[in-house]
Amino acid sequence: MSETSPRPDAPVETIRLRPALEDLPVYVPGKPPADDGIRRLKVSSNESSFPPVPAVREAVIATLDEMHLYPDAAGIALREALGENHGVEPAQIALSNGSVSVTADLVRALVGEGDEVVYAWRSFEAYPLLVGAQGGTSVQVPLTADAEHDLDAMAAAITERTRLVLLCTPNNPTGPSLSTAQVEAFLAQVPEHVVVAIDEAYREFHDPATVLGTAGIFRRHANVVLLRTFSKLQGLAGLRLGYAVAHPRLAAALGQVAIPFSASRPAQAAALACLEPTVAEELERRAEWVRTERSRVQQALAAQGWELPASHGNFVYFPLGEDTPAFAEFADARGLVMRAYGTEGVRATIAGQEANDLLIEIAAAWRSR
Repeated sequence: MSETSPRPDAPVETIRLRPALEDLPVYVPGKPPADDGIRRLKVSSNESSFPPVPAVREAVIATLDEMHLYPDAAGIALREALGENHGVEPAQIALSNGSVSVTADLVRALVGEGDEVVYAWRSFEAYPLLVGAQGGTSVQVPLTADAEHDLDAMAAAITERTRLVLLCTPNNPTGPSLSTAQVEAFLAQVPEHVVVAIDEAYREFHDPATVLGTAGIFRRHANVVLLRTFSKLQGLAGLRLGYAVAHPRLAAALGQVAIPFSASRPAQAAALACLEPTVAEELERRAEWVRTERSRVQQALAAQGWELPASHGNFVYFPLGEDTPAFAEFADARGLVMRAYGTEGVRATIAGQEANDLLIEIAAAWRSR
């Protein structure tokens, strides 16, 4: 009997689930390596390839003797530090266990049955799940031929039922990012009562000289909310800590719908440690390494003849269409586990140099078949 098979003597369930769950997609995490004796490197989840910064590790360990106590539900120290970083009041910072949970709070605060959420597709895998779970309607606007947001089409997709627009930049999984001018032009077309969330989970991997000027955008537009995470560059994916920077009314609403104690004591301590100057400097060195390594990989792939989207995240994307499953299997058989998206494309994390060299080798072997 399998783990999912009911026992012969199990009672018959007659519970009534919400109709919204009938067609709700299930989040598919990055594929883990198969346990078949073959050594594989995992580049399917956009995790940091760096170990924890020692000061961050020590901050987490220091909380373990208090694990029997609830964390600070208000996250006062962390919200004060983040508020100072962003030039906002601490009350404008909403914490949760990862930016995906903050996004879920945002949907709960804004979206009711039949309300619409506009976002590019393909984009972050969790968006349709979060919207559908709330009974909302996803309005997925296809990416351009260059795998970028089609902002004019997204603006045209806004209706009287639209409550929220999600902009993922750099876009996961394809990699292109939005400029300040593009976002400002888009916001000029969006009604002021429609919230525009700028999801910047991969912001730190963008060239700092040209990264989106979200601080100014936020100051100029009362309907903009910023979403950030400590999971990627900071390497806290296993601890889960994300946050939103919101204007006061929306920030208060996020507090109303948030699950209490969702930012754990170790996660808050780790995040605070990440904001310390010496740790922040080390993290920036790591970000620069990833940017340099990403450039090396992109140049090597271009030399092989690949035409890939311009990625500004810690990953590259192969828009392979119908060849997507075959390419993922091809890579898996050669020791590299990537993330396949149906029949659209494959994403590979910029990981350690060994994994990146193997990615280049596999890509070359695929083209020379």
